[in-house]
Amino acid sequence: MASSLGQIAKTLSLRAGDRIVLLVTTGDARLDNAKAKAAFGGKVRMLDLAEVEGVTGHPVGGVCPFGLATPLPVYCDASLKAWDVVIPAAGAIHSAVRISPERMAELTGAQWVDACR
Repeated sequence: MASSLGQIAKTLSLRAGDRIVLLVTTGDARLDNAKAKAAFGGKVRMLDLAEVEGVTGHPVGGVCPFGLATPLPVYCDASLKAWDVVIPAAGAIHSAVRISPERMAELTGAQWVDACR
């Protein structure tokens, strides 16, 4: 079954002040700096490659909100709610899982935010 780029859920590893957070969003969404600042209480920036693998335990391209090396707060962007099923990576570059956005948020303890455009 073919999927749309929007249905592929990407997990962004962000530094928000002194916190590291994960934001799961649709594959075609872009981080909106003003919305992200409001959602996370300050300016956000992407982690560098070494930091991403170090804190998540997953390689870039395979980062997902499951099975993290370090407990991290997970957020799901409201853009995911446009889909009944999304396809996040599953901890490796060539693996993924099909899951409803609501179930993914439930399993990861994610909070819903509006941080993308």
